[in-house]
Amino acid sequence: MKLLRPSTPNYDNFDLLATLVAVVSPQGQCLFVNSAFEDQIGLSRRSLVGGNLPQWFVLPRQLQETLAAVARNDYSSGRFDAQLRRLPGAQPEALPVHVIVNQTDSPDRVIVEMIEIEQQTRQDREERALDQAQANKELIRNLAHEIKNPLGGIRGAAQLLQMELQSRELTEYTQVIVQEADRLQALVDRLLAPHRKPHVVGDVNIHEVCERVRALILAEFPRGLSVQRDYDTSLPEFRGDREQLIQAVLNIAHNAAQALTQRIADGDARIVLRTRVTRQVTIGKTRYRLALELHIEDNGPGVPESIRDRIFYPLVSGREGGSGLGLTLAQTFVQQHQGTIECDSTPGQTVFKILIPLP
Repeated sequence: MKLLRPSTPNYDNFDLLATLVAVVSPQGQCLFVNSAFEDQIGLSRRSLVGGNLPQWFVLPRQLQETLAAVARNDYSSGRFDAQLRRLPGAQPEALPVHVIVNQTDSPDRVIVEMIEIEQQTRQDREERALDQAQANKELIRNLAHEIKNPLGGIRGAAQLLQMELQSRELTEYTQVIVQEADRLQALVDRLLAPHRKPHVVGDVNIHEVCERVRALILAEFPRGLSVQRDYDTSLPEFRGDREQLIQAVLNIAHNAAQALTQRIADGDARIVLRTRVTRQVTIGKTRYRLALELHIEDNGPGVPESIRDRIFYPLVSGREGGSGLGLTLAQTFVQQHQGTIECDSTPGQTVFKILIPLP
């Protein structure tokens, strides 16, 4: 049988997609696969082209029937969930995917797109987080400005009143008003801080960021806490705002240290700073060849389940006396680097994972 090879320009753009794409004959013969498909299966394009696509499915019959139906024009598009095989030893060996089969302009070619179900779930979660962060940003900005004006008036009135009072006992009350107004002003300034400061871009070494954070945490918690390093020294430098990244990692590590109070007292508290390179990662709807993966892990009691889905919201705190701003600011700073931040928490292990694209 003569192998049909599409002209390269027709399919070059498929290599830019984060989803897995194959162009096949109605019988399932691979005519083209994109780079995302190569990466997931673990074989080169040359090895895959000419082979049979359904053989890479745990249950190939549904794909075979859908290809035939689309080719006969029974319907123009078919969708179903399936398990895609990978090379032995790959983890996981079967990849859950949502399959979309579409017609093309040519009757002897069908496009099969496969979206990782986990990836789709993660993308949906990231999109919700971005939308929520934008809504939070507007809410905070508007609320802060609404608070600032009357707050200044309250403080000024208290100072004028203090000047007229002769009783020392009464001036103590006006001083309380001034001090509380100043405290609220400081809170408002913290809310507005990430939206005021310019993004200062330079070359960033993530391990210098981690070492700075480690030194600050150990200075504050010198006994009972171990801050361990687990670095991948092959990580390249990247363009970013060093101070923002220090603040983001510090906020997470500081929250972890404060949650480890009992373990610090017992002398077995632990925070791990772990860096890795991850390849072919999708952040949002963009696929990146390389990305930095930074884990901040602790062996504390875990994030309370009641707030686990809201920990990045402003003013949400699992600790009495906490401002609820640390993780919100960390998320803002990471998103300004086109990255994402996630949390996976169980009693005894909480991991915050930061992903940032690398050049």
